[in-house]
Amino acid sequence: MAHYAFIDENNVVTEVINGRNETETQDGIFWENYYGNLRGQRCLRTSYHGNIRKQYAGIGDTYNESADVFITPQPYPSWALDSNYDWQPPVPYPTDGGYYIWNEELNEWVLVS
Repeated sequence: MAHYAFIDENNVVTEVINGRNETETQDGIFWENYYGNLRGQRCLRTSYHGNIRKQYAGIGDTYNESADVFITPQPYPSWALDSNYDWQPPVPYPTDGGYYIWNEELNEWVLVS
């Protein structure tokens, strides 16, 4: 079983479905095109394992066509997208073994007790 993401005109994922594997050929059908034509919307394959287009597409993610990757929404205004298309906080996550959450107002990690 394969997974396919429907992309709107702004390259935002609107839906993800289960579908046929590309290896399940039927008269040379390319399944991305088949599902897209069926809905009249762009359709791209995605993967739970992250081996197709970087990561599994979720509703609200953006498809970056030039890099051929899905990008999750920016979690906080202060976070920046790195060269691997992952969001990074302005301050690295602490490595002391504690559990922290990001506080955008303070622009820092806050220990959860």
